[in-house]
Amino acid sequence: VELVESGGGLVQPGGSLRLSCTASGRSFSINAMGWYRQAPGRERELVASITSGGSAIYADSVKGRFTISINIPKNTVYLQMDTLKPEDTAVYYCHAAALVQPTIESSWSVEEWGQGTLVTVPS
Repeated sequence: VELVESGGGLVQPGGSLRLSCTASGRSFSINAMGWYRQAPGRERELVASITSGGSAIYADSVKGRFTISINIPKNTVYLQMDTLKPEDTAVYYCHAAALVQPTIESSWSVEEWGQGTLVTVPS
C-alpha cells in the first residue's frame, strides 16, 4: 500500500487549505486513515484520524477548525484546514492502517506513511 499526499503550501493566517491522501496497491482495504504533523524541533503528533466507518477523532488544538473525511471507494482521506494559525506550520504526514488480503487464506495488517507535505502559515 502506497500513500500519495497533496495540497500543502503557504497560506496566510486565517486562511484555508485542503490536504488529500490517496492509497494505492493491490488487494487491500482501508481500516483507518489519518493525519499527523511534525513541526521543527517537535515530535510527530496526531492531528486527526478517521475509521472506514466514519468515526473521527481530533487533537484538541485543531477541534472546530479542521475537518477530516474519507472516501472509501477512492481510498482517499481529506483534511480541510480552516482558520489556520502560525502554530499549524508543520510537515503533515498521511497515515493508513489497512488489511492486505491477496487470497482468502492469507491476510495481514499494514501501516503506511506518506512522504509528507509542508504547510506554512507565517506569523
